[in-house]
Amino acid sequence: MQIKNKIIGTLLFLFISLIGFSQTARLDSLDAYFQRSLEMWQVPGMAIAIVKDDSLVFAKGYGVKDIKKKKSKVDENTLFPIASNTKAFTAAALARLVDQGKLSWETKVVEILPYFRLYDPYVTAHFTILDLLSHRSGLVTFSGDLLWYGTTYSREEVVKKLPYLKQKYEFRTRFGYSNIMYIAAGEVIEKLSGKSWDDYIKDEFLSPLGMKSTLTSITQLNKKSNVTRPHNKVNDDVFAIEFMNWDNISGAGALISNVTDMSYWLRMQLKEGSYNGHMYFSPQQNQTMKSPQTNHTVSKGYQRYWPSTHFKSYGLGWGLSDYHGRKVIGHSGGYDGIISYSCLVPEENLGFVILTNSNSSLYNSILNRILDAYLAKDTTDWNKLFLPYQQKNDQHERILVKENATKPSLDLVKYTGIYSDIAYGNVMITLNKGKLNLQMLRTSLFKSELNMFDGDTMLVEFTNVPSLPQGKAMFSTKDGDVEYLIIDVPNPDFDFTEFKFLKMKGTENPVPNNNY
Repeated sequence: MQIKNKIIGTLLFLFISLIGFSQTARLDSLDAYFQRSLEMWQVPGMAIAIVKDDSLVFAKGYGVKDIKKKKSKVDENTLFPIASNTKAFTAAALARLVDQGKLSWETKVVEILPYFRLYDPYVTAHFTILDLLSHRSGLVTFSGDLLWYGTTYSREEVVKKLPYLKQKYEFRTRFGYSNIMYIAAGEVIEKLSGKSWDDYIKDEFLSPLGMKSTLTSITQLNKKSNVTRPHNKVNDDVFAIEFMNWDNISGAGALISNVTDMSYWLRMQLKEGSYNGHMYFSPQQNQTMKSPQTNHTVSKGYQRYWPSTHFKSYGLGWGLSDYHGRKVIGHSGGYDGIISYSCLVPEENLGFVILTNSNSSLYNSILNRILDAYLAKDTTDWNKLFLPYQQKNDQHERILVKENATKPSLDLVKYTGIYSDIAYGNVMITLNKGKLNLQMLRTSLFKSELNMFDGDTMLVEFTNVPSLPQGKAMFSTKDGDVEYLIIDVPNPDFDFTEFKFLKMKGTENPVPNNNY
């Protein structure tokens, strides 16, 4: 018996050693891939953490926080805005309130926020908390994002502008990603808890989880030194840009964190809402958040590269799909100059987070490489697949004056004035030294000299947001005057064309910086 026990003990030791060796070899391979990918994609820096079987098995920084400061190394405690990864926190906060009986997922939003209105009275009356979090409002993806991006509008003011956004789809029939709905969700939390969204998230999640470094506002970075800088890459130039205040986006994307703190969040999520003896939300609410609410079509093109994926959908604050026979739960976050991703694979008790300091889709290569390493034996070169698309997107071709262009149909002074849209507010056009200038008055970001293109269409370039390409300002004229202005800057994030700025009578030659 004693010999038998020794043999069993030896075999057990060898088995555990083999597991440990396999884990180390896997992580060493991933580590090399991460470093190589960073260099290939020309991303200044990133940080990655992996949790497995309720342990933090990997946490490391790569590259630099600021491309101009080569000694500013990223580590596992470097802070990054996590943008839309915040949405899962907001969903979790509402799940906690559901557990406490303060609302249900079917509670009508207007019962809590009387000012909540949409494009249709029926939709307004029947819009639930579940609808708020599952991107099925009938609005197109990113509709209204210019209302909060860099503006002086408060959270409540942004939500109050929802009825002016135009319906794209039938209610509850199509996916349309909406940041404003998550801002409204943050306002629901404040109304029911008596705390601001910021304080509720801090008190109920960040503090008890031990996420001591995680912040709810850019303004809290003043006393922090281990902070990345956001970067843009335009053509072949990589450069640092300034942080933008996202306080008015709250529940949709305001959090700032690091991979160490996020590892606690992932471990709690993998334990279905409980961690270190504290229940943040029940397994029942966990199941609701991570079950399909709004479905996507898995295209044939997608299946060509991911043949093991059979479904894609959105839960509550999480995207859902299958990959290599496992359910994968994840979400990306896009702050200007910072891109992030968090992921859970519950069947493997696996989670990871990727934080990068550039407007790059590098995270796509890394997340697929990590999943392949743990779920299959695939050796797909994801960098080879994805990098050419990124390099193409980085290129901004200059728009030149149209060949055989005509002159503007009116004297330049006729284009000056205050132009107003019921949702956005006002745009001011001024004339200075023979040049027209445009300023969107609710933000300091969107201002541009207008250069001639063709007739009453002029070129616009918002240099304060270098990730945006050139665009056009199109004036519609009638009877010797301008009727309205449409701004069109082609990009995947903001639809300038959903606003129609009508010229206000008697406002020609406005005084710059006046309060309109």
